[in-house]
Amino acid sequence: MERLQKVLAQAGVASRRKCEEYIEAGRVQVNDETVTTLGAKVDPAVDAIKVDGRPINRQRMQYLLFNKPKGVITSTSDPEGRNVVSDYIKDVKERVYPVGRLDYDSEGVLLLTNDGELANLLTHPRHHVPKTYHATVKGVPHGDLLDKLRGGIKLEDGITAPAEVEYVDINPDKNETIVSITIHEGRNRQVRRMFEAISYPVIKLKRIQFGTLLLAGLQRGKHRALGKAEIEELRESALQSHNVQKSPE
Repeated sequence: MERLQKVLAQAGVASRRKCEEYIEAGRVQVNDETVTTLGAKVDPAVDAIKVDGRPINRQRMQYLLFNKPKGVITSTSDPEGRNVVSDYIKDVKERVYPVGRLDYDSEGVLLLTNDGELANLLTHPRHHVPKTYHATVKGVPHGDLLDKLRGGIKLEDGITAPAEVEYVDINPDKNETIVSITIHEGRNRQVRRMFEAISYPVIKLKRIQFGTLLLAGLQRGKHRALGKAEIEELRESALQSHNVQKSPE
């Protein structure tokens, strides 16, 4: 038996908090009886659950780790006909959605799921889920410039939160540097804009980690299902990040 709002959220109805509002508003029926109690528990395999008179989706929960190639839209469709992530997961019957952004010119770790509750948990600003990238830039940015990224740098939409930044590799033949950067926000094209702000534009960007999920071992354009332990670890990591961020210094 599980709490009704959790079952609704896992079915992709809405976030858990929004599902609680639906219950309190009398919009949810279990076995044709309206339920308004938040503590109510149901058996999703047996009970007939409806929202506004419509049965909820009983699809199986899917959690996929995808290595997104460059030149692919982080979406399930594109009006311009460009490649989208769903083109690479046609063997999955359930309709899954990307969690967060990874821009067209970037590659690497992308989570896809139909678990609306987990997706909301991972993308909500208050949870500060860490994301690590390898950014390749032309030239070698001096340490004092990387310190600016570590301390927070001013962008047009405000000052960024402190980032973790380290050199990974310096290639003198190509005059290129790979820099590892971990951020805890989800602004649009944030990493690229941060490096532009120190006058070292990114020429290649790969996300190697999202929360507890690592890219290692997964070929470009391929995906794999997450194990139960990985799913729970990812969920717990998001909750712990929230608790760390709200704790007083």
